[in-house]
Amino acid sequence: MTKKAIGVFDSGLGGLTILNALRRTLPHENLIYFGDTANVPYGSKSKEAVTRLSLAIGRFLQEQNVKLIVVACNTASAQALGELKKRLAVPVMGVIEPGATKAVGVTKNGHIAVLGTEGTVNSKAYPKALLKKLPNAHIIQQACPLFVPLVEENWTNKPAAELIAREYLLPIQQSRADTVILGCTHYPVLKEVLARILGAQVNLVDSADTLAEAAQVFLRKHHLAQTTGKGRITVYASDAPQRFKRLAQILLADKISTVHLKKLL
Repeated sequence: MTKKAIGVFDSGLGGLTILNALRRTLPHENLIYFGDTANVPYGSKSKEAVTRLSLAIGRFLQEQNVKLIVVACNTASAQALGELKKRLAVPVMGVIEPGATKAVGVTKNGHIAVLGTEGTVNSKAYPKALLKKLPNAHIIQQACPLFVPLVEENWTNKPAAELIAREYLLPIQQSRADTVILGCTHYPVLKEVLARILGAQVNLVDSADTLAEAAQVFLRKHHLAQTTGKGRITVYASDAPQRFKRLAQILLADKISTVHLKKLL
């Protein structure tokens, strides 16, 4: 069981930020990553569509005999995690709870902002998780639908990225938020731009490391951790694998030789 891989999936490239964190925290583990490039972005899709796609990926990863599935996508975590846990035979872990835990741990004034896709914001998954941990928290949410295509097109260093970010962040700057959750795995790629606009006094919460630590705790608790050797990374994309590979080289610390094409539906 310990030699089985950990499965990780996202709507596209963003989940590679989670994959990097898992690699740092769990260097001995084999990792299988699925980027649903044929259907990115998930944030503007209905809950039914996100659930259908997530289940298809979950079943594929289950067929690869993984020991744990990490839902790196915030939208899928917000909208499909319950169904995944119910209908898959493999343990499933989402990104919302670790992000909320980290935010509650670093805020000083209890004012927390959430940047996310429309799907994540509309689900209210982050406010629910935050208020469970910090009942008096003041929460503001901001949907940032253009951030995902900026990352997917590798436009994060273009002037357009800063112009769009300034527009989205204006309500956050006008609030008293001292902590901002990057509620989409694509958003940490824009962290430098966001930090420049918001200033050093604002904590940017990227749940990648917290999620990796939660995965480590789970594996140890259930005696599933691999403790020797260097883990392998296997990558699948549902469309345009060569393009995915080219862009992934920018985000992924480990170089990948092949991205396998796996069509979903």
